[in-house]
Amino acid sequence: MQLADLLALEPHGPDTWVGTGPSYPWGGLYGGQIVAQGLMAASHSVPQEFAVHSLHAYFIRRGDASAPIRYEVDRIRDGRSFYTRRVVARQSTGAILNMSASFQLHEDGPEVQTQQRPQAPAPESLTADSWSPLLDRRQVPSAPGSGRGSAWFRVQHDVGDAPVRHACALAYASDDLPMDAVIAVHPTSNVSIKDFWATSLDHAIWFHRPLIAEQWHLYDFAVQALRGNRGLTLGHIFTAGGEHVATVAQELLVRRRREGT
Repeated sequence: MQLADLLALEPHGPDTWVGTGPSYPWGGLYGGQIVAQGLMAASHSVPQEFAVHSLHAYFIRRGDASAPIRYEVDRIRDGRSFYTRRVVARQSTGAILNMSASFQLHEDGPEVQTQQRPQAPAPESLTADSWSPLLDRRQVPSAPGSGRGSAWFRVQHDVGDAPVRHACALAYASDDLPMDAVIAVHPTSNVSIKDFWATSLDHAIWFHRPLIAEQWHLYDFAVQALRGNRGLTLGHIFTAGGEHVATVAQELLVRRRREGT
């Protein structure tokens, strides 16, 4: 399966689309897949000249990889400059995702970039360690417990020409890395990801520039807070040339596993 296959949603009535997903190593569905498909569903109700500029998603229930996902799109507002959509992803258990997305008609204006891509080894010099055949990922070594992390990523296959498809690809990849950084700053010593039950709670992306998902991008992020078993991360995504293309915020639920679970 390729990412283009995941984005090939089937129409199922007015503003309703159905998608499926593969089985993942941890069981259930991958949050990045649901966000990417939800954004694709929303885009089908928006004129092509409007580009997605932000999305905000809440993960409600764990998804089932053996069942189809129904994406219901609500046309909140059609404006002259902005289109707003709400998407609810459902399976037989109920809603698994609630997402809002906003699309903007291009406007000329000043461009100011304050975030700069950090220095990092070239992706070709790092070891590939992706869990998905859809992504090529190369993690950059970081200091243990620093609460910071970065990784190069790119989509393995062509996703098509439409800019929104490349935004969907970024959404798919952006849910991949922050969990390790949150666990790394946990004050309990000598723990690993196997000692925790962790899941994404909510996810937000602001798209600053168009991107080409098949090219290398660096995802640099840091843990902002850890309290009540909720860890918040903030990240920035850059092209290899240093252009800041997106900002990502994600909150994760990270609980220590009980004995025997």
